[in-house]
Amino acid sequence: MTVSCFKIYVACQSMLIVLVGAVPDYHIDQEGIPASRAELAKRIHFADNFTSIVTEWYLIEQEAYKVSLASSLFFAGLLIGNITFGPLSDKLGRKPVYISGSLTNLTFAVGIAVYALLGYCVREWRYLALVSNTPGIFFLLLSFMLPESPRWLYSQGKMAEAEDVLQYIALGNGKERLNLKLKPSTGALRKDESAPGILNLVKHPVLRWRTIILMYIWYACSFVYYGLTLNAGELRGNLYLNVALSGLVEVPAFPLCMFFIEKSWSGRRKTMTSFLVFAGLACIFTMVLPTNAGLLLSPTLLALCGKMMVSAAFNIVYIYTSELYPTVLRNAGLGVCSMSCRFGGILAPFVPSMKSLSPSVPFVVFGISGLSAGFLTLLLPETLNKPIAESIEDVQSPKYQVLKNEEAEQTG
Repeated sequence: MTVSCFKIYVACQSMLIVLVGAVPDYHIDQEGIPASRAELAKRIHFADNFTSIVTEWYLIEQEAYKVSLASSLFFAGLLIGNITFGPLSDKLGRKPVYISGSLTNLTFAVGIAVYALLGYCVREWRYLALVSNTPGIFFLLLSFMLPESPRWLYSQGKMAEAEDVLQYIALGNGKERLNLKLKPSTGALRKDESAPGILNLVKHPVLRWRTIILMYIWYACSFVYYGLTLNAGELRGNLYLNVALSGLVEVPAFPLCMFFIEKSWSGRRKTMTSFLVFAGLACIFTMVLPTNAGLLLSPTLLALCGKMMVSAAFNIVYIYTSELYPTVLRNAGLGVCSMSCRFGGILAPFVPSMKSLSPSVPFVVFGISGLSAGFLTLLLPETLNKPIAESIEDVQSPKYQVLKNEEAEQTG
């Protein structure tokens, strides 16, 4: 429950610039752009329904890039956090660094809608930023009440502590106290051993090829997802409704992708390919629709459909990636892909500003990214109902895979 609420807070942080940096309707007296900011302040007239950093510091025309830069720096901070706190979580534990990972993307989508409601109620941008950031103090204090990951404690040889946490979880689930005694794992690394390093991802041809493709897919998912999310403020219609819908449209994406990836006729690869391709097509088709079209054919509706599709693909890529890497390199593979994902978030805020070239340019950029990532997914193997490799040798040995498949069929 705590982690789910924390995801809502994270969603508000990710979406903060959409309302805090929103550009209201404005007009400038006389033609041309004033040479100085003081002159601009005298000649510009903003709509007075809300305030933002744009109305505060006149971030329009040549200064508009600063809004996109602020959003980009947020994702750059996430990239730094990935590089810094990922290794720390293995040394210090999951809880001290960040509460054992994310629970689900579903609460993140709800968080976007919650932020839209906050923005509707709080129109002054400073107060909105204050309200959105204050819960962070509460979650910081609350995090100390959460137990450490029992799996991490077990991997560190802290059997007694792991047993205590498992007892705590069992009692919290309404179970009776268990007579639990963990045995040391025979497959655990000794202190004088080290797990295969990140260089193994590029050293071996099979893993190198998978890593390159997956890095681009993660980048594209992030690029299109955050691009369409941040672009919600640029769509026609009510600003707050568009932001809320951009979050709520993700809610059906989660059960939808979970349904398809477990079917033998679709699996992981075909499902993710389909969602990415549909997301790309939805973005590209917005350029051929008139802005005054009906609701069923409006560019806004297509953009929301594209957001739902790429959100479903984003959910699948976490599962698919973890199954494509052997156990000994799974954390390294997910870490590298997660870092490439952040580069997509860094670039995404600048794409909506390309509408100055043509209103359809941002959607074409997102569409091409989605389509290319979708087709590249077809180059990866299917993992549904397939044995997961434990070592690097398992990935490289076709004979091993054949034996494993036969074993799976016999036991299944």
